[in-house]
Amino acid sequence: MGRGDKKSKKGKRTKGSFGNSRNKKKIKERLNRTARAKSSTLAVEAKPKARKTAKKKEE
Repeated sequence: MGRGDKKSKKGKRTKGSFGNSRNKKKIKERLNRTARAKSSTLAVEAKPKARKTAKKKEE
């Protein structure tokens, strides 16, 4: 159960292969979800905030 083990996730990462313990489809779905979440939070932060203007007093 280490880097050389073909059946473990660590072994599959080392070999660069995919299978049941390291499913390529699930990995891509997870990466897409996180990328979409990051881009939506960046879009929200990029919008300038509305500034409140002080009303002038009439004297």
